[in-house]
This record gives sequence, structure tokens and C-alpha cells, in this order.
Amino acid sequence: MQTLTVKIRIFPDQPDVLHQLGKEYIRVVNQLTEQAEQLGAFPKMTTKDVETILPSAVCNQTIRDAKSVFRKIKKLGVRPILKKPVYFVNNQNYTVSENSVAFPIVVDGKTKKTAFRVTMTNRDRELLSKGKSGLMRILEKEGKWFAQISVKVPTSVTNNENIMGIDLGLKAPAVAVTSTGKTRFFGSGRHNKYIRRKCQKRRRKLGKLKKLSAIRKLGNKEQRWMKDQNHKISRQIVNTAIQEGVSIIKLEQLENIRKTARTSRKNAKNLHSWTFYQLQQFIFYKANLASIQVVKVNPAYTSQFCPVCGEKNKARDRKYECSCGFNTHRDRVGAIHIMRQPVADGNSLSA
Repeated sequence: MQTLTVKIRIFPDQPDVLHQLGKEYIRVVNQLTEQAEQLGAFPKMTTKDVETILPSAVCNQTIRDAKSVFRKIKKLGVRPILKKPVYFVNNQNYTVSENSVAFPIVVDGKTKKTAFRVTMTNRDRELLSKGKSGLMRILEKEGKWFAQISVKVPTSVTNNENIMGIDLGLKAPAVAVTSTGKTRFFGSGRHNKYIRRKCQKRRRKLGKLKKLSAIRKLGNKEQRWMKDQNHKISRQIVNTAIQEGVSIIKLEQLENIRKTARTSRKNAKNLHSWTFYQLQQFIFYKANLASIQVVKVNPAYTSQFCPVCGEKNKARDRKYECSCGFNTHRDRVGAIHIMRQPVADGNSLSA
């Protein structure tokens, strides 16, 4: 089983009511946690012990969340104070249909299970139909309301042994090589760099004008663009893996990517801000939905040794040439070695 989050847009007729309930939810969690901290233990309680306007089903969830926050106090030594309004509903108290989601709210002092109009993609509908729904979170972001639903989706693994190795980078965002000899490049490093530099230039200009709000909006826009790029690249990679009958995808460990990745000084900022981890996570969950395993390998020196004779060479710009006559794109050499590498921990086949 794999746990995913389905995010759907909701359109409340009375957004102020949801905002008020979200603030009340956080207030109750903070209050219960503070009381437990003063007592030194979380007391046994029911919804009758909590003074709140929240529906009893939602109030039950505040007690669970407060217990979870209280456990963190013992680990961190400091009580975290929640601030952002949010509204959690467990899977027994909400229903999702084709074009709506219904959950209990309080209007004029009365609890009522209210249906809200939603928009969702075909992928969202498919996941909700074949998976097991869990906790739902209602939140507002930049004036828009969303329902985030946790979904457990069953996965399986095929017995085919065709393997794909993927090398990540800046000039070529992703290069994939399969054990059957298929090679494919994904994404455009030049286009990515152009967009990032354009945003950086705009950010510097706004900084001189001290337009902090505009800088935040630009940052959010850039993050959304990066996320969209990673979604597209990961989808193309998994689709290629399906077409080639791949059963295992090998990715490089990212812990030391900023030390081992090949980059020039002018690309250093892009290297430290590109979301390699996010791209890997997207590949991981999309591959698992397609019954393809994902494993991690050590990427050290994968672009230096010749995959034919094993001689160590240094690539010049994007070309890799060996005295044995082998020559190709340097990132393809990295993908070949990643495909051949054993898993990182020697045991696990799970990324």
C-alpha cells in the first residue's frame, strides 16, 4: 500500500464560516495541549469535556491532534503553537461524490453535514475510487479553499527484470537508460535556467523597490512552475518505463548531490535551489502506482568510468570519450552506471 494526498478545490458559499471553524480548531488543539503540559500528562477526555462550537465528530479529531502535539513536547522539550487555521475531518464523517464533498460544519449554532461544490481531475477520481480514504484537511491558500484527502492505494510488483537508471542534473534534468539499451533525455536545462534567471532578475528589481509582497508572490509562482516541471518530467519517465516494460527504476542517492554534481560557479545557485528531492518523490509514487519498484544507489563517480572498459576519464563539457573508442553524452554514462549499481544499503529495494 502507498499513501498519497489528493488535493481538490472546493467552493464554499460561506467561506467566513470555514475560516472561523478553522481558527476554532487550532484554538482548541492549542488549549488542550497547554492544559496537558501543565498537568504533565494528557488526561482522559471526551467531547463533553471540551468547550467549543465545533461539531462533535470534529472535536474528537482535535483531541487526537492535541495528543499528537503533546507527544512532540516530550521529544522537543518545547510546546509547538499552531497558528494557521485548518479543519480536519476523519473518513467516517465526510463523503465524496462526482462533483461535491460533504462534511459537518456549524451554521447558526447547529451542526449540519453540508455539501460543497468541487473540481477534481480524472486522476483524483481514480485514486479516490480505488484507494482507501483517510483523514481530510480543509484549508485556505491565497484566497482559495482546498480539501486534502489522504488515500492509501494498493500497489504490486511485476517479475520482469528490465531495469532503468536515471541520472539527474541541471543541463539535462533527467537522463534515463534501460537494460534493453533504450536512452531518453527529459526536460530542458536551458529553458529551466532561463526561467530561473528571469525570476532572480525580477526578484532583485523588486528588492530594490522594497516590494516584499510582490517578492513573495513571485517566489510562490516560481515554486509552482518548478513543481509543474517536476510533475511533467516524472510522468514522462514513468510512461517511458511502462512502454519499455521496466520493473525497477534506479535513482541516485541525493544526500551528497550538491557535492558530487558537476556544475560551474554560475550554476551553483540553481543547483542549490532546484528541487531534486521533489522530482524523485514524484517518480517514486507514480512508478509505484504503475507497479514499478524504485531503488536508490550510490552515484559516486558514475560519470567518470567507461561503461565498456572501466577506464577512468574526465568528460569535457557534455562529451565523454574513452581511449577504447566509446563516446557518448556524459549524463548517459552516469545513467548507465546508476542502472548497473547495486542498491544503496545492499538490502532494500524501496526508495
